[in-house]
Amino acid sequence: MTKPLVTILDDEPEIRRMLAEALQEAGYRTASFARATEFEASLKTSSPDVCLVDLGLPDKDGLALVHRLALESGASIIIISGRAQVQDRITGLELGADDYIIKPFDPSEVVARVRARMRSTKPVGRVSETAHFSGWIAQFDSYVLRDKDGVETPFSHAEGEVLRMFLNSPKRLISRAQMQENLGGAAGESFDRAMDVRISRLRTKLREDPKNPQLIKTIYGAGYIFLGDVTWD
Repeated sequence: MTKPLVTILDDEPEIRRMLAEALQEAGYRTASFARATEFEASLKTSSPDVCLVDLGLPDKDGLALVHRLALESGASIIIISGRAQVQDRITGLELGADDYIIKPFDPSEVVARVRARMRSTKPVGRVSETAHFSGWIAQFDSYVLRDKDGVETPFSHAEGEVLRMFLNSPKRLISRAQMQENLGGAAGESFDRAMDVRISRLRTKLREDPKNPQLIKTIYGAGYIFLGDVTWD
């Protein structure tokens, strides 16, 4: 079995070396890049499982890159940044990152976060990648929603994690605690905000009325429930 690939994008050589050594020792393959252009070029020939992305890049805006990765890549995205403000973390998560680690950090913490992301993306008891519900088709191998007329709408890896969770448990209440357990990440304000953003974006892509959604219902004080009938190919 091929080892999972983790890419490291950071302009500090010591950080790249430290992370690569820790991840390789933990059983991962790594590829390291100092510039966003080199990293983006590599995506044409490789498909990383997890991308570690520093926001302070010399050639491109780190947040813009994170947003593009979230829309176009199937990888989990973990931001590594010296920006410690809560708003910076929220912005990163809103743009599609799955986790946010503040510098300075212990390499073992990064390895643990990578393991958590890998666990959350492994299919559990199901290998099917296509779900049908309420006139929609969700294709998780290509990260696309297709309506009854065949119109396609892409969704991000992070949005896909939430959608798969709902589709695997239709008509069952899913609490915030269950979401955190299923999807990984540290519980707290940043996680709750990230979930709210992802669910809001899914509702928009499913053309739900934000004031009266019919598929993803909020049960105030309890969690969420997905009301559609679901079948898997």
